[in-house]
Amino acid sequence: MNKNINKIYIGYDPKEHKAYEVLKFSLERISTKPCDIITLDLETIQNKMGAYRRKYRTDTQGQRYDSTDNRPFSSDFSFSRFLVPYLNMYQGKALYMDCDMYVRHDITELFDLCDNQYYALWCVHHKYEPTIGKKMDNKIQEMYHRKNWSSLMMFNCGHSDNLKLTKDVVNSATGRYLHTFEWLPDKEADIGRIPEEWNWLDGHSSPKIDAMDAKNVHFTTGGPWFNGWNPSREADCKYITEWNNDSTWLEMNGIKEHVKEFKI
Repeated sequence: MNKNINKIYIGYDPKEHKAYEVLKFSLERISTKPCDIITLDLETIQNKMGAYRRKYRTDTQGQRYDSTDNRPFSSDFSFSRFLVPYLNMYQGKALYMDCDMYVRHDITELFDLCDNQYYALWCVHHKYEPTIGKKMDNKIQEMYHRKNWSSLMMFNCGHSDNLKLTKDVVNSATGRYLHTFEWLPDKEADIGRIPEEWNWLDGHSSPKIDAMDAKNVHFTTGGPWFNGWNPSREADCKYITEWNNDSTWLEMNGIKEHVKEFKI
């Protein structure tokens, strides 16, 4: 793997395409190294690659329930994110990000920060429990330990513990098993710590970290691409102008996103 390129996988939800476009733009605009950005979209990983084949049922309200444990989930990248070590051929480092994020600092710094080969992965060790039972799109909010740890993960793809994340495991293990890192022998000691400003939760992160110091904003309460959304705290308004400026620039320049196909 080329260490001079930042390998980044982004979870893709068609309902949040605008969020995805702005996130991708924010990554590429600031990074001091080239970014190889790959979209975890259902069309590619399921229909073209056959790597993702989880089954689910959908109720009359459009809520999906996983067939493994009948628990609700909101998007396909709820599970497909754990395919990243496999998709990266179990080599090198690769970053996974939810699409409802906005990067305000050179992502190369984060890659440089995660350099201890002892760890299977790195993430922010949030102590966060949602206070509402539904998300902005009215989908059920799953409650589990280590909530939002898996929303941004730097994988050490070749680590022996990550070899357990095979296609079969990712497609059959419960969401709780995956999101609470049950495949790791020591779920605390085997996960490196990333500073909170790299996964700064709008409306939730500690006010001790000023909003303008957030290096990567995670819109956990909605986002400016949703009609009628407003930030929940005054401090959270500070970076909205930046997001809107990037969104406007993309619209004015007619930028269209093309999903990158995997070549494995």
